[in-house]
Amino acid sequence: MLQPNCQPTSSSVAPVIVADHNATKTIIDAVVLSEIQLFRRPLKVVSLGSSPWARIYRIEVKDQDQAESYFMKVSFGDHGRAALKGEFESTSAIHNVVGSFTPKPIEWGSFRALPGAHYYFCQYYEFAEHAPEPAEFCRNVAILHSRSESPNGKFGFHLVTYNGDLPQENGYTDTWEEFFTVGFKHMINMSIERGGPWPELEGLDTAMIEKVIPRLLRPLETEGRSIKPSLVHGDLWCGNAAIDSATGRPLIYDPASFYAHNEYELGNWRPERNGFTSFFDAYHSIIPKTAPTEDYDDRIALYEM
Repeated sequence: MLQPNCQPTSSSVAPVIVADHNATKTIIDAVVLSEIQLFRRPLKVVSLGSSPWARIYRIEVKDQDQAESYFMKVSFGDHGRAALKGEFESTSAIHNVVGSFTPKPIEWGSFRALPGAHYYFCQYYEFAEHAPEPAEFCRNVAILHSRSESPNGKFGFHLVTYNGDLPQENGYTDTWEEFFTVGFKHMINMSIERGGPWPELEGLDTAMIEKVIPRLLRPLETEGRSIKPSLVHGDLWCGNAAIDSATGRPLIYDPASFYAHNEYELGNWRPERNGFTSFFDAYHSIIPKTAPTEDYDDRIALYEM
C-alpha cells in the first residue's frame, strides 16, 4: 500500500482525469485538486483501486526539477467524512509518539467541487515485497504502547474512528472493562442494524456481556492491579503494515485508534491469515504479558473477536 500527499495543478495546465469505475463517474482531476493549495502545480493522477468504502490515488507532482508523490484516499457521505477525519486524527496521534513508524498526515477535508466527497492525503511510499522483521517492528509497536499517554487518563478517543466501514464507539470510560463492553454492545447492535436478526447470536451476546467479559477483563483492574490506557493502532495486521523500500524501515498505516489495554492490539495477530502469529514473542520480550497471566490466552481470544 502507499501513502502520499496531494497537490493541484494551475488552471493553465490541462487536467488529468481519472474516472471512477462507479456508475456515478466521480472525477478526481487537476481542477478538483486545485482546491488544495499543495496541488496548484502540474500533476498526474493515478488510480490505485478502491474498496467498498474508499478510492485511492497516487498524485504525482512535478515542480521544476523536483518530483513528489502523494497518497490520497477519497470517501463519500457522512460516514466517509467521519472515517477520514478519524484516520487523520489516529495517524497524527501515532505519529506524535513514534514518528516515521507511520506517515505524517498532511491534510484532510471536503471537496467543494464534489459535494459529498472527502479526502485525506499524506506522503506516498513504495513498499518492499517482504514483510517487516518481528524484532524491529515489535520494538516500535511497544514504544507506541508504552510512551503514549491518554490525555485524561481514560480509555477511549476524542472522536469516532472506523475499522474499515465500521464506526467504533470510542466514548471515554474510567475502566477498560466498561470501554470494551460498550464497544462490544455497539458492534452487536450495528451488526443487527445492518444485517438483520442473527438467531445464532441470541443468548450468546448476553453471556459474553454478563459472564465472559467481566471474568476476563475485571481482574486486570481489581485486587490492586491496574492497566495504563495505551494508544493502539486498532486494526494492525499484515495488510496495514509494510516496509518502506527507500529506507528499509517498517511502517504502519490505516489506523482505527483509541486508548486501550495494550494487549488489545494483539488480538488481530492471532489468526494465521493476518500474518503476525510469529510476532508475539518479540513483542512480549519488551512488554511482558499483563497479570493475571493465566488469563492471557483467553483475553487474546476475546480481543480477536
